[in-house]
Amino acid sequence: MSHSKDIYYIPHGTKWPIVGSIGMFLLMVGASNWLNGSSSGQYMLYAGLLILIFMMFGWFGLVIRESQLGMYNAQVGVSFRMGMVWFIFSEVMFFAVFFGTLLYTRMLVMPWLGGEGVGVATGQYLWAGFEAVWPNNGPANLGGDFDIIPAFDVPLLNTLILLTSGFTLTMAHWALKKSNQRGMVMWMVFTVLLGIAFLYYQVEEYMYAYQELGLTMGSGIYGSTFFMLTGFHGFHVTLGTIMLIVIAVRCARGHFTKENHFAFEGVAWYWHFVDVVWLALFVFVYVV
Repeated sequence: MSHSKDIYYIPHGTKWPIVGSIGMFLLMVGASNWLNGSSSGQYMLYAGLLILIFMMFGWFGLVIRESQLGMYNAQVGVSFRMGMVWFIFSEVMFFAVFFGTLLYTRMLVMPWLGGEGVGVATGQYLWAGFEAVWPNNGPANLGGDFDIIPAFDVPLLNTLILLTSGFTLTMAHWALKKSNQRGMVMWMVFTVLLGIAFLYYQVEEYMYAYQELGLTMGSGIYGSTFFMLTGFHGFHVTLGTIMLIVIAVRCARGHFTKENHFAFEGVAWYWHFVDVVWLALFVFVYVV
């Protein structure tokens, strides 16, 4: 059913929000229990994750079907755009917390523990032999010895991969605007392959860090902030790659026109956001 642009769209009832809420609750409780040593925690986490995946496929599939049936009007398009803008803003704030933790620890806490600004070597007073240096593995070498990952090795390669994926995605968008479906699909396939390549090299990097460098989540404040920042970014790249695969399939099926393709644009916004976050990661985590 098609709606006039003058009619305010009222969404129908749906079960998917409550399904997603149950999945998020199980995911949160499961993760908390698993981190606290409960054997049932991991099963609750996996159950919550499966429910969330089920919700995403069901809810997004419903939205796609309704869009293809012409049930949405211009007002719905504005709502979708506003929702995506606020979602990306929330993601900016999410990563700002971790970047803030990294910079606060490195630029302020380390100098304070070394005695800067207070006239007393606070670290030496609390922990004999403490060195206020970065990277830091904690007092009394608590985090164990480790080496850092060279910035101009796999991290640089992954930077080039993500920057290239931003270019191929933009080319796909231009092809869409010119109603060039074949070119659009080709550039989307390239973008998906680049996203998968990034994830492959990040897994290789993690394995190398754990097995060869001794760099783990337990490697003091450096190890925890490193894996929190890069790990959550990798999770976002995984979600973005899944989104790109879905959009590529929809492109091949002819779901988009140059006048109506917000789903494509929304995923493109998200992917470019992921690119920008990685550039900040590369500079502040790997280089400086």
